[in-house]
Amino acid sequence: MDYRRTYRSAAIAFADLVSRIPPDRLDGPGLDDWTLRDLLGHTVSSALRQVPAVLAEKAPALLVGSAAGYFAVARSAPPELVAAARTASTDDARDTGKALGDQPATAVSDFIGRATSALAGAGDDDLVATPAGGMRVRDWLPTRTFELVVHGSDAAVAAEVPITFDVDVLAEAAALAARTAVEIGDGATVLRALTGRGPLPPGFSMV
Repeated sequence: MDYRRTYRSAAIAFADLVSRIPPDRLDGPGLDDWTLRDLLGHTVSSALRQVPAVLAEKAPALLVGSAAGYFAVARSAPPELVAAARTASTDDARDTGKALGDQPATAVSDFIGRATSALAGAGDDDLVATPAGGMRVRDWLPTRTFELVVHGSDAAVAAEVPITFDVDVLAEAAALAARTAVEIGDGATVLRALTGRGPLPPGFSMV
């Protein structure tokens, strides 16, 4: 399964989850200080809504050569920039969550349609302007699939509604997490943990 198909598959799984979330759970706990509605808003914004905009903005040069490099850039950003980005992300998550209205599944399906339509017109090696810098479409889109998988799983846990991703989707997301760990210097730690040779440090995350 290629990166286009894994993205579509993850998006469909996310839409299916949203369609099964009881309405009375939307304003309950989601992730950290986000409600479930906020969490859905963030997922829609980061993984669906921005796709057409990014694909439409061409970059003059390649600055980030891999999906793992995208997340590594965020890890190396100055603390004050990271804090400002998190605040902006929370504001956007709440605004987008509210905009999803009383029938979020309908809105999510619409965003998926726009994103996949834009993707159909993009070339694998087209250079597009992402928040981390110029990237190839084939390198950037897996970071959006990753958002769908991770936050789709978060939403499923919060809503107590199961979500099922295709095996290839999970494999792509897990591999990207491992490659990012290597990129930021934690590859050996993660490898030892995955092979039962040592624990991950408390609070460890590759993002």
